[in-house]
Amino acid sequence: MRHVLVLGGTTEGRTLAAELAPTALRVTSSLAGRVARPRLPAGEVRIGGFGGPEGLADWLRTERVDAVVDATHPFAAGISHNAALAAAATGVPLLMLRRPGFTRVDGDHWLPAPSLAAAADLLPRRGERVFLTIGRQGVAAFAHLDGVHFLARSVDPPEPPLPPSFEVLLDRGPFTIQGEEALLRKHDIDVLVTKDSGGAATAPKLTAARGLRLPVIIVERPPVPEGVPVAPDVPGALRWLEHLR
Repeated sequence: MRHVLVLGGTTEGRTLAAELAPTALRVTSSLAGRVARPRLPAGEVRIGGFGGPEGLADWLRTERVDAVVDATHPFAAGISHNAALAAAATGVPLLMLRRPGFTRVDGDHWLPAPSLAAAADLLPRRGERVFLTIGRQGVAAFAHLDGVHFLARSVDPPEPPLPPSFEVLLDRGPFTIQGEEALLRKHDIDVLVTKDSGGAATAPKLTAARGLRLPVIIVERPPVPEGVPVAPDVPGALRWLEHLR
């Protein structure tokens, strides 16, 4: 095995690239290019899409890729679907590197929603001052709601359509429990809307919401493509790659 493609954009993707960079392997990390100033991983980096599953399959053949690790965001269902199709078409082994989802504990008041649209349907019955932590591309699902004030946090500004009463907070994790609680109090938030993305960097908002007894509308993850193996962490991905070697 000589060449590994990491579909990245996450902390796990950067960590995996850093672990592989000192080895004799060629490591290429692919970023979607949706963030203006992404944190670049070690090794080779390409930015932008492949042109669907056919384009990705062509790239795998041309660049003689021996293995693909999909370390994209758990909600990046499109690229994960394309990766599964491209891997099947080329015979290149594919692993999904997916951090575990958030864990519900005593005191949590979670309201599961299968989609952003379903999460929007739960408002405004659950609250009138909403903290959105769903990424900038999901804000449009709430644009039709009147009578609700939204505070949305994202790395880059969201694009229209936006809700009538809306403000944006540009920030990037990791966050602290104390900082999240102070933010919720300052903006008089009465409901949190987030995705089940998992990870320690953004989990403090859930702890803060629990402490303030706020309901949390949590959007459930899309399923992993059928038949694709999954590793929950970087050590698991490294073991999978070593097994291939």
